[in-house]
Parts: sequence; structure tokens; C-alpha cells
Amino acid sequence: MNLFDTLARFNYGELHLCRDEKTGLRALVGLYSTRLGPAIGGTRIKPYATEADAVDDVLRLARAMAYKAALAHLPHGGGKAVIIAPSGAFDRAALFTRFGQFVDGLAGRYVTTEDSGTSPSDMDVIRTATRFVVGSSNGSGDPSPFTALGVRRGIEAVAKGWLDRTDLKGLRVAMQGVGHVGAHLARELAQAGAELTITDVDPARRQAVAVELSARAVEPDAIFDVPCDVFSPNALGGALSEATIGRLKCRAVCGAANNQLATPAIGRALHERKVFYAPDYAINAGGLINVAVEWAGYDAARARRETLAIHDTIAAILERSRREDTPPGEIADRMAEEIMAAGPAK
Repeated sequence: MNLFDTLARFNYGELHLCRDEKTGLRALVGLYSTRLGPAIGGTRIKPYATEADAVDDVLRLARAMAYKAALAHLPHGGGKAVIIAPSGAFDRAALFTRFGQFVDGLAGRYVTTEDSGTSPSDMDVIRTATRFVVGSSNGSGDPSPFTALGVRRGIEAVAKGWLDRTDLKGLRVAMQGVGHVGAHLARELAQAGAELTITDVDPARRQAVAVELSARAVEPDAIFDVPCDVFSPNALGGALSEATIGRLKCRAVCGAANNQLATPAIGRALHERKVFYAPDYAINAGGLINVAVEWAGYDAARARRETLAIHDTIAAILERSRREDTPPGEIADRMAEEIMAAGPAK
């Protein structure tokens, strides 16, 4: 792997690495942009197959966070951290304390929070070593309800601007994943009157949510074949691929998952099929908005108000995509790049 060629491919930027033999820490922090303010983004921990996979993940995720922050009009750039999970037993507290010291050494250019594999308790440990962290147990709380709220508002914008509906009553939504965020979103949609078909890799969770919300439950692979108005990916990334998009029977894709498209070509293919794709980093920004408000001095009403504005962001992307006959993902990228190029609001 040629590291500088990889950075050039992602149009970077900075990549910071930390190795600590005592704790087993191997961590990377990608800073895509700090033009709008300190980079903000989560820390994930997982057993990457190779170091190249970890580099690719952190660079891709940090760039998405920069675009997400820009489109949400936050005074932040985009960053991300990944920790390559040690192969054997390790002292979690010691590892995250050392990671906190690593973050602190970046002198405020990166503010971290929880992500896949980490939790508020891990943020509590990080906070003992640095103040550049949000989402701890005494912070703004679980951001999942804000993520779900923003996605629901995005779906409302698509229902109005693409499906010619005044509300979500009777809207048929096929939901892939009803985990932490997905379950909150399912409740938001059910309360608004949507008709839900759901799935999850956890049969017990799938059944529990179906019973709670009077939803129809199907096996994981069957969700792609469900006739619906909106297909909603809320599980792991890459759900939309060449193998799956031909099976979709929907007019729009709107979900909370990150990196929903396996490749950029999938976005163009959906556009050609006249399926509107709400760019994931635009519609799922509610959680980021919540922790960004925490960093500024938490105000729950402000966090909710700014999350509700995701409706307007998705509506603007939809209108410009239609006007320019360009895939919405490409439109969202341009909009984010224009915001970053303009610099901080005066």
C-alpha cells in the first residue's frame, strides 16, 4: 500500500496514526477538512483484516463526516477514528485512556464521539484523558433518536417532492434493520401512519418490533423483493449493489445506514431507474447534529430544531437533482463542496 497515493485518491488531507505496545492500541484518525471548524466524528473499533482496510475505512468515513457536517450547516469539519481491535484479550480502559491521550495530542482539531463498537462508557474513559470528546454518559445522551427523527423528516420531504403525498399515512416502507436507530425510525414512521415491512438479522428483535408496531416481518434477504414506496436501509453499509438494486420494487431509497451504495455507479443506476436516493450522509445527520450542539453547549430544543431542518436539505437536493437531471448523491457532494469552499459563515 502506497500511503500517499491512497491519501491522494481520497483527496486528503491528514492521517494520524498511533501505536502503543503496552495497551495494544493501533489507532488512526483521518481529518478530511477543518475549514469550517474542528473536525468531529466517531471512533469505531473492529478487527480489520488488514491495515489497508483500516486506512480505507477511516479515510472514507472522515470524508463522509465532512460532507455531512457541511450539509447540516455545522461549524465543523469532518474526521473519524478507527481502532484496530487487538486479537486477544486486552484492557479496554487502558486502551481507551491511551487513545484519549492520542486525541488530546491533536490539540482540538478533532472531537471524537461514539461509533460502531464503542459506547458512552468508552467516551467516559476517553474524557479522563482529553476534553475533546462528546457523547459521554453525562453528555447529550443517546443520539439514535435524533438520527431517526432526521431520517423521518427526510422521508417526509421525499414523500412530498417525489411521491406527491401530503403526509406519510399509508406510505409503504420496507425497512432493512431495526436495531438501535432502525427501531426508533420504525416507531417514528408507524406513529406517522406508515405501513411497515421490516427485517433484521436478529429474529427476536425482528419479531419484537413487528409485534410492537403491528408491522409485517420477513426474512433478511426477502426485504429486497417487497413492493413498497420507500426502501429504507438501516443496517450495515453496501446494501445497495448490482445484485440487489434490480430486485427493488420502490420509488425511493431513504435510510439511516452509512455508505448504503456499494459503489458510486449504484447511485447512477438508481437515478436511471427513476428511483430517488436520499444521500445517506444528508438524511442521517441527526446524530451528528445532536453531538455538535453538545460541543457548543447542549440545548435539546436547538438540537431538535436543527435536526428537523434535514427536511429542507433533502428537499433542496431533490429539486436540484430533478432540475439538473443528475443523481442526488452527486448533487449532495457538490452542495457540500460548495459550502466547504465558501468557508465559515461570517
